[in-house]
Amino acid sequence: MVTIKSKREIALMQEACKVVALTYQKLEKEINAGMTTWELDKIAENTMKQLGAIPAQKGYNPGIKGVPQFPASICVSINDEVIHGIPSKHRIIKEGDIVSIDTVALKDGFNGDAARTFVIGKVPKETQRLVDVTKQAFYEGIKYAKPGYRIGDISHAIGEYVHSQGFSVVQEFQGHGIGKEMHEDPGIPNSGKAGRGLRLEPGMTLAVEPMVIQGKSNILELDDGWTIITEDGSLAAHYENTILITEKEPKILTIL
Repeated sequence: MVTIKSKREIALMQEACKVVALTYQKLEKEINAGMTTWELDKIAENTMKQLGAIPAQKGYNPGIKGVPQFPASICVSINDEVIHGIPSKHRIIKEGDIVSIDTVALKDGFNGDAARTFVIGKVPKETQRLVDVTKQAFYEGIKYAKPGYRIGDISHAIGEYVHSQGFSVVQEFQGHGIGKEMHEDPGIPNSGKAGRGLRLEPGMTLAVEPMVIQGKSNILELDDGWTIITEDGSLAAHYENTILITEKEPKILTIL
């Protein structure tokens, strides 16, 4: 069921999303070669708690048989890890890595969700282009995040742009509605047919999140039950924001 948020609920969501934005400000300042992904996790968790929120991902149970609760506060995925990487004291960030972080903050009963891919030091031009294209794909998609358009219009715009740049989109995972629950209806694929799917209305809050692969779109799941990697070992990037559908242009809630 898709929920239309009231003015009060939107105000509460804005506060949760502000926590996410401030957490990324802190992470961007701190992330560096030589750190462990566990250190990033602690920075994010402490920042969220200082701002009156909790990390919604910590202990998250997807309700899928055999899949354990997520054990950390954020997802940290490096290079060929697409999404859901589990932070570790043994995983050290290196010069030339690209590091995707997915963060969800829960505050006063509402969630804010965003993802960023950080470039560590100098990387090849094609690696930087992957990160840039992934971010731009989000903006191409939300050109259609307006009343009267449909979910498929967002999906189509993302997929067409990514493919035009010579990259692939992940098919098995997608964006989603968000509010009191981390994942709500509707699902928002990163490719699809224009003119299809739910018609957008003011008051909807959506997490739009292109996941882009440098090579083929095939993915694999690691034995930890969470981490998703590219099958061919190619790099992947992730960019996401929580947005609000308004009467006119969409409002990005997870950017200050």
